[in-house]
Parts: sequence; C-alpha cells; structure tokens
Amino acid sequence: MGVFETIFRRPKSNITPEGYFKMLNGYTPVFTSAPESIYEMELTRAAIHSFANMCSKLKPEISGSAYKNLEKILQFRPNPFMDTAKFLYRIATILSVNNTAFIVPIEDDMGYIMGYYPLLPQKCEVVQYEGRAYLRYTFGSGQKAAIEFERVGVVTNYQYADDVFGSSNAALNPTMQLITTQNQGIINGVKNSASIRFLAKIANMIKPEDITKERQRFTEDNLSSENNSGMIIYDAKFADIKQIDSKPFTVNALQMQQINENVFTYFGTNTKILQNSFTEDEWNAYYEGKIEPFAIRLSLVMSNMTYTPREIAHGNAITFTANRLQYASNQTKLSISTQLFDRGLLNRNGVMDIWNMAHVEGGDKYYIRKEYSEVNQLGKEVTPNANSEGSGISGNDPAVVVDNDGGGEED
Repeated sequence: MGVFETIFRRPKSNITPEGYFKMLNGYTPVFTSAPESIYEMELTRAAIHSFANMCSKLKPEISGSAYKNLEKILQFRPNPFMDTAKFLYRIATILSVNNTAFIVPIEDDMGYIMGYYPLLPQKCEVVQYEGRAYLRYTFGSGQKAAIEFERVGVVTNYQYADDVFGSSNAALNPTMQLITTQNQGIINGVKNSASIRFLAKIANMIKPEDITKERQRFTEDNLSSENNSGMIIYDAKFADIKQIDSKPFTVNALQMQQINENVFTYFGTNTKILQNSFTEDEWNAYYEGKIEPFAIRLSLVMSNMTYTPREIAHGNAITFTANRLQYASNQTKLSISTQLFDRGLLNRNGVMDIWNMAHVEGGDKYYIRKEYSEVNQLGKEVTPNANSEGSGISGNDPAVVVDNDGGGEED
C-alpha cells in the first residue's frame, strides 16, 4: 500500500462535479503548484529553510477531551511517513513556496482520525457535488482524489484575489531575475579575469581561421610550460603584444546587498536569523513577526478541520506553542525562573523547561514565598502565627506547597 492509499483509504475520485464552486470574486477556484525556481535559488532556499526549521520546533497540544489520543500522535508521528518535526517543516516549506498548504486527515475504516498529512498536489480545484464544496486533487502520478472542503486544512499566505488559495510569488520575480543575472555575471567575470593574459595585434589583414592558428602557435611557442627561457619572441606578423594585468573579479557589494534586502523583506527575515547569530531581542522580533502568526494560523486550521463547532464551543482545540525562552540569555532565564517560581507561577518542571533540562520527580508542585506583607501593614509588628485579617506573614515561616489539585501543605 503506497502513500496515496494510506492517506485516502476511501478516495472519492469518481465523483461527477456539478461545476466549480461559485466564489464571490468571480475567480475560477483552481490552484496550481508553483514552479520550483524559488526553492532552487540559494538565498531564497536559505530563508525558507530557516523559517521551516524554526517552525519544526513548535509543540502541538490538545485541550479538551475530544480526540485526546491525537495529542501524542501529533507530538511524535502525525502520519506513518513523518515525525512531528518533518511534518511541521514540510508544511512551512510548502506554504513558503506555494503560499498555500493543504493538510488532510488520515482516517481508519470507520472514519476516525488517526493522523494528518501535508499534501503537495500539482493541481487542486474547488468543485461542487451534491450541493457541497469538495477539494479535488490531481497529483504528479496522475492519481486523483476529492475530499469535503470542511474536512481539509488550508493554510495560506498573501491571500487577496482568491477566496480559498493564496496568491503566487510573482511579486518576487524581478528579484529572482536579478539574482540569476548577478550569479551569471559573477561566473563570467571570474572566467574572463582568469583566462585573458595577453593582448596581441596582428600587423596584416588575415582570414579568421588564420588568426586562430596564429593564436594557437603563439601560445604553444611562448606561453606553454616548455618555454623555460622566460622570454617571448614574436615576428613581424604582430604589430604589438601587451600583457594584461589580471585583477580579481569583485562583486558589486551595493547591488548584492540590495538583492539580499529584497529577499529578506519578502520573507520577513535577516542575515542573523539565516546564520543563527541572532540575539535575544532579534529572536523575539522574528518570533513575533514570523513564527507566532504561523503557529496561530496552523492551530486554527487544524482545530477547525478536526472538531465540530459544538466540540470547539466546549473547549476542544489544537494549539502549537513554542518555548520562547529557549533563546533567552542566561541572565534572563535566571531572572524569570526565580521571579516566577517563588510566586507560584512556575513549578520546578517549568523551570527545568526554561533551562532545557529533564523533569524531576515531584516537579509539578507549586511553591509560594510567605514573607510578603500588605502595604497598609508596613511598620506594624507582625507575629509569626497572626491570624488577624490583613496581617503580614513572617519570613521565618516555611513556604507553602500547592499540589495540582489545589490542596496545600507545609514544606
């Protein structure tokens, strides 16, 4: 059984559509995969890879009781062919290249969701069948399958003209042409600067084929390794011979910088993100502008394709989160750990997560310091066991340990 049969156990490939689903904008709802040129350029691929690599570290979590078993599936192996990191990486890559990414559920024979798969079809059409909207896919192998629109997750970028799909990356074409031209110029410049050594002027008018023969003869006699004398001797056939100073070819730095900035602006990134040399603040800016919007859209798309409106109303949802403190400085991590731990906002395992350390036994308990006093009680004598309302608590008292069930105990 191949990938197609695993994903579409009961494919509706033989439906007879009643026509394209009518859109408000009058566009024919047809999606076609983008050419691979945007992914074949070094700079654009680096920008796409950097984004997808960051997204692959998102953690899927399920709230609510419906499909709770999917949480571990999403966290480890969303489908038989991909782990979670590959799954997220592929969605982010497809989205960056095509500006439209499709996610379909993998179901068992009873229609129960067992996983998810990101599709990369050659063509997708929104058709109408028995009064419902279907997405009909055509793959490179020639196989076709259709699935109800509401059961598919569609993540988009630059969605403007189309009601369903994102726009193409045509706006980047001028920059792509500049990259191609610049690369060709560099190659030709290096070749020319490395190959031309002498300039010779022939005294008489001769045929083109004779010029070729004379150039070859002069090179063999004077420029080959057999010439050990260090002298160049030529006859009256040549009026003048000059040696050309070979200078290394240098790239126009301003042009290259402008091209890079165009790509960085389009993909919302910069050199430091691509080279993994960013600071804490630079990572936070990239996360806010690029990673978090993707996580929010993916969470909404997968929640809506998995749950019914009633299940969503009861708190069922799929969310993708990230440890934003992973790239924080040690000083920031230490400050957050100490400040939030003794206020009961973080438990020990939460602190371990900040420092990328393994959880510890009993690490789910929360601790609160007990030496705090109300402002209106400052200056008043406070007894360790005072029970009057508004009284302070001595710093000599032990901390309060709060279990997950809300109960407290002295520690």
